[in-house]
Amino acid sequence: MNPGDLNSLMRLVQELCGLALDADKAYLVESRLTPLAAKSGCGDLGSLVKAALLPGNARLREQIVDVMTTHETSFFRDASPFEALQYKALPEILDRQAHSASGPRLRLWSAACSSGQEVYSLAITVLETLGEASGIDVQILGTDVSIESVEQARQGVYTQMAVDRGLSPERRALWFERVADGWRAVEPLRRIVRFEQRNLLAPFPERDFFHVVFCRNVAIYFSAADRKSLFERLVGTMTPQGLLFVGSSENLSDLGPKFLPEIHCRSVFYRPRCDPAGLPTLAAEGTRRL
Repeated sequence: MNPGDLNSLMRLVQELCGLALDADKAYLVESRLTPLAAKSGCGDLGSLVKAALLPGNARLREQIVDVMTTHETSFFRDASPFEALQYKALPEILDRQAHSASGPRLRLWSAACSSGQEVYSLAITVLETLGEASGIDVQILGTDVSIESVEQARQGVYTQMAVDRGLSPERRALWFERVADGWRAVEPLRRIVRFEQRNLLAPFPERDFFHVVFCRNVAIYFSAADRKSLFERLVGTMTPQGLLFVGSSENLSDLGPKFLPEIHCRSVFYRPRCDPAGLPTLAAEGTRRL
């Protein structure tokens, strides 16, 4: 692959999904995209780029995203963020809303949900904490740049191997049912989740504020500028006391004093909507609805 084709491919990949590559990752680009080029009838990777840029080739661009992005995920990945959600975040949120005229409500967003395991893990955590008959208005949004991953998440069906990664037998029996293709999330879980294909580099179309945002293990692949922009825009989707969970290897201390870490249940999260005095920077919670 000549340098010109490599640069064109790296620019295209970053525009499509934010993945920032350099010349050291040429092997990754070639190994992942060469089979796609052959399958698509393109003679080489340069031709693949030219074909992907044609207005009518949205499907090819989607395939490039699917091939280049990492889909590694599992139920209750890392465990501690879900414990912090259950024992710190949820009680705190519900306590603040105890006297709300509109009634308690929860809005959560998994901003890079892959095939949906994180979203269903959030749903299980919420329902195990609240109970199915709590009467609390709960909605959990899962988004991913990969259309194929989003479609799998919507189906809510997972193989035996997938449910064995992170789900205890007790939780599997309670929250999943046997179907022909594996295990399907039960209706109470499916009722409170929804999924959308979304590029995190694009403007967010939110009509509501989120109490909790999980954006884990995705910004580590972005450029410094895209990473900064992403987290600052995520703040704009959150309630004044909203909580932002990032990956265990991620640290937002370089983004300024707005992103101050808190540690609970061995998990680090951020409460970025308050100024240094602890006062909310935006309007009160619940002012917008989905």
